[in-house]
Amino acid sequence: MSILSRDRLIVALDVPDLKKAKELLNRLGPSVNFYKVGNQLFTSCGPEIIELIKNRGHKVFLDLKYHDIPNIVAKASQAAYELGVDMFNMHAMGGFSMMETAATTVTNSASSGQRPKPVMLGVTVLTSMDEATFQDVLGTPGRSIDEQVLHLARLSKSAGLDGVVASPHEIAMLRQELGNDFVILTPGIRPADSSSDDQKRFLTPGQAIKTGADYLVVGRPITAAKDPAEAATKITKEIEDALK
Repeated sequence: MSILSRDRLIVALDVPDLKKAKELLNRLGPSVNFYKVGNQLFTSCGPEIIELIKNRGHKVFLDLKYHDIPNIVAKASQAAYELGVDMFNMHAMGGFSMMETAATTVTNSASSGQRPKPVMLGVTVLTSMDEATFQDVLGTPGRSIDEQVLHLARLSKSAGLDGVVASPHEIAMLRQELGNDFVILTPGIRPADSSSDDQKRFLTPGQAIKTGADYLVVGRPITAAKDPAEAATKITKEIEDALK
């Protein structure tokens, strides 16, 4: 799979409204090509934010983590496809049928040639969870985080998704088990000189790329920096160096 170095960095556009989004897009300029739009911003702006980013020539990762009955998620996935997003995700915990129905719906639509098929990802275990929190959610002793991530990644692949969202610490395991063509998008990325914030399982950009990540999502280390464009450029350079 060929991915341009500049497309491997996805900046989390985690701002409250369209005005703040425009300000940040202007500050980042050509230093960033791929943006993540999550629940807060999409709920505030709706499709207008997708149109804004796409009209500026950038790519969009729609991070809404769909999780519902198969028919509803398939319709939401079709809507995401029609918006022209380049990537979107859904919770793998929604099950095989939910993921397969969504994947089939979008693949069939893309076969018409209207627009390219977006990368479809399954969310495994949120990077805000450590082992204790994960076991608390399960309620009874069960799989470890690693075991659950691998199980859900295998389920996502068998259902026809292109890859998964997973912590940097699961990259090597997933790459070994699922091969080089399976997409791994990694949040929980923090440059060595930044705060971990609420991410409990994280690596630096260079470490994550060398371990086998395809895409890195970075938020506050860039968006809260004194010079966001400089921070983004520095991380892109680290990614390029790691790929050598």
